[in-house]
Amino acid sequence: MKLKSRRLIAVVAVLVAVGVWLAVNPASYEQIFSVIENNGAEYSSEVDGSTGNEASALQSSENTGVDDGAPLAVNILELLEVKGRAPKTGYARTEFYNNWPTVDGCSLRQKIIKREFGESAVLDGCNVVAGEFDEPYTGKHLVYGIREDISKGIQIDHIVALSDAWQKGAQYMDEGTRYAMATDPLNLLAVDSSANQKKSDGDAATWLPPNKKFRCQYVARQVSVKYKYSLWVTEAEKNAISQVLQSCPSQQTIGIAQ
Repeated sequence: MKLKSRRLIAVVAVLVAVGVWLAVNPASYEQIFSVIENNGAEYSSEVDGSTGNEASALQSSENTGVDDGAPLAVNILELLEVKGRAPKTGYARTEFYNNWPTVDGCSLRQKIIKREFGESAVLDGCNVVAGEFDEPYTGKHLVYGIREDISKGIQIDHIVALSDAWQKGAQYMDEGTRYAMATDPLNLLAVDSSANQKKSDGDAATWLPPNKKFRCQYVARQVSVKYKYSLWVTEAEKNAISQVLQSCPSQQTIGIAQ
């Protein structure tokens, strides 16, 4: 028991240090972007009988790399603590962050959108004003010609919703660790606004992407984030993730070293 407590204290100490480092060294976000770009999985799919423009499906083609050293999601899932939700009392987004941080002079929101749009991204300074990508939650190939449409059609989703995180350990974290989790590119994804609103603050037990081809990567990202930040899962959530991973037992985690 003492050993487990010491390990937990050590993990928290490391996470605090990482949070402080990222806050004062925004360029280090780029290393996390690199990890994600090289460890994703293809998530494009046919929608309404249309395959979209495969030549411009940049996101899926860039995210098919495999890191042989990354542990399997099914194995890391077993390491997560399982217990009920804590009360939502006291939750507010501002408990995690107030605004998107600036990374190399640009908003992290714009950085995430640019990451998903890949080479198709058209920039006006820091802002992405046009581009296209295979949207992961719906599987649709989306094309944007003006910035206003991007602002309306795309939201940046926390793969592990902040409210869910709050009820599963984040409310007991220090401010720096909560900030690190909320602004970690591993936990951020540019997605269709309507799909994101339907997800709300649900976990895997209450919501999964309609695009079934993305579900394995989606739950693997959730497992990765929860392991990285020592968050727990409910029994129902663990069962839902396990069921998804049964169809892809070789699905790896992202951003976690063996």
